[in-house]
Amino acid sequence: MKLVIFGLTVSSSWGNGHATLWRGLIRALEGRGVKVVFFERDVPYYAHHRDLWTLPAGDLVLYPDWDSVRERARAEARSADVVMVTSYCPDGRQASALAAESGRQAVFYDMDTPVTLARLSAGESVDYLPVEGLSGFDLVLSYTGGEALVRLQRDLGARRALPLYGHVDPAAHRPVPADERYGCDLSYLGTYAADRQPAVNAFFAEPARLRPDKRFVLGGSGYDASFPWVDNIFFFDHVPPGEHPAFFASSKLTLNVTRRDMAQMGYCPSGRLFEAAACGTPILTDVWEGLELFFEPGREILTATSTDEALAAVDLAPGDLAAIARAARERTLDQHTSDHRAAELIDILARSPTATDLERA
Repeated sequence: MKLVIFGLTVSSSWGNGHATLWRGLIRALEGRGVKVVFFERDVPYYAHHRDLWTLPAGDLVLYPDWDSVRERARAEARSADVVMVTSYCPDGRQASALAAESGRQAVFYDMDTPVTLARLSAGESVDYLPVEGLSGFDLVLSYTGGEALVRLQRDLGARRALPLYGHVDPAAHRPVPADERYGCDLSYLGTYAADRQPAVNAFFAEPARLRPDKRFVLGGSGYDASFPWVDNIFFFDHVPPGEHPAFFASSKLTLNVTRRDMAQMGYCPSGRLFEAAACGTPILTDVWEGLELFFEPGREILTATSTDEALAAVDLAPGDLAAIARAARERTLDQHTSDHRAAELIDILARSPTATDLERA
């Protein structure tokens, strides 16, 4: 099978959640015999922070503008089995038109569905979507399940909408020795987002203020003097993917906070959940509909709706935290790896009504 992808970025993990997910999924797909060609516009922001230059068994095509790559993109699409366009692709409309005209199975993967739907509801133009919506695709995949799938069909005309959730590559995220730089009682890894900040304050900053004897570590870009800093919060403005395992492994407990639109939509597991679990780190998370589909609250993951509940998690005995971490890692390796998602994707594509070539393969 040959899969051609037009996406945001796989080459830079800076300030986006797409790259790490794609790296794991592409590695797993290539291990199952799928050749991947990934088209990424070479923008200065990601070029400056690039931490991947080639795909192990596929092709990474970096291009300056659509005109310069149009003919190669058309040729690659016509020789593919599946042509996929993702949310936030800078040339999403042009790539969508090319996918539709290629004669191959055309797939749109919305890795930001709650954001897409929230912008549509607010009357905003979503420039990575075709003007006519998603009716031109044979299949629409969503990083978010539940009601999001209904709305993709109802509001954007998707013919068929299915979830393809987050995942983790156990080869990249696994238990490693602790790093004293990141050692702490509670960590949080995530870029600044205004809609997430109230929960970050309640579940991270306020517990830090109330537990001055404990150490808290924050990793992520975009935080400034307006953050409620206290002396026992230690800050790293960027933790590269290669150091994520050490970051998590050095935490007695790590926090996950979901973007507001995602939490309201539900069925929206962050890749950070699976990364931390694969590293053997116990997780504290905010609450959203569908969480129990991925982890069992109280046994595999801790939840908080208030500062008091976050403090109770921070104060748990080491043995209790270790038991939760073991259960979450077992669940993740059994159900939530990149290879599991690659198998799901191949199966979905093979079962598509338009996928006769794939079925023969």
